[in-house]
Amino acid sequence: MKKIPERTCVITKEKTLKKDLLRVVRDKEGNVSVDLTGKANGRGAYLKKDSEVIKKARDTKALERILEVTIPETIYEEMLDIVKE
Repeated sequence: MKKIPERTCVITKEKTLKKDLLRVVRDKEGNVSVDLTGKANGRGAYLKKDSEVIKKARDTKALERILEVTIPETIYEEMLDIVKE
């Protein structure tokens, strides 16, 4: 039987299937992006695909602390657009 990858949401602390989470990555140059493939190089953090969780991450700046970089508003908007689809 094949192992199904699970990751933990940094906001809700829930362990969930990797495909049900969004990955945000900071590369070596400090650039932040939403990683839809789940394979981009860099430090990553996972968020549940839920608009409330994304808004909480923005308001509490938890993602900024975890990735140790300032995250532009456009990244949060991109994540919210992905969740709406």
